[in-house]
This record gives sequence, structure tokens and C-alpha cells, in this order.
Amino acid sequence: MDTDELEPIIKPKEVDFDTLSIEELNEYIVNLEKEIEKAKNYISSKNKDRLNAEELFKK
Repeated sequence: MDTDELEPIIKPKEVDFDTLSIEELNEYIVNLEKEIEKAKNYISSKNKDRLNAEELFKK
């Protein structure tokens, strides 16, 4: 079983865009971009860990 399957799925909160100002929407986008970057870094880290494990077990 892959350990990724054990991690909980986080459902994002729904945002009512009609109630947000342009400034708030821009801030929302900036925050989403930060989260995307964190997720990309986490994926990169997991890929490195997997490659290291594969190399270890090849020997």
C-alpha cells in the first residue's frame, strides 16, 4: 500500500467570490500561489526520498 493513500484528503473551503473585494481576491490569489509553491516543494522532496530509497535497495 502506498503511504500517500493513508494521508487524509483536505477539502478546501468554498469561497464566495461575490462577497470579496478586488483587493481581497488578489490577496486570495497570492495565498493560493504560496500554497501551490509549498505543494510543489513537498512533491520534489517526496520524489527525492523515493529516488534515494530506490538507490539504497538497488545495491
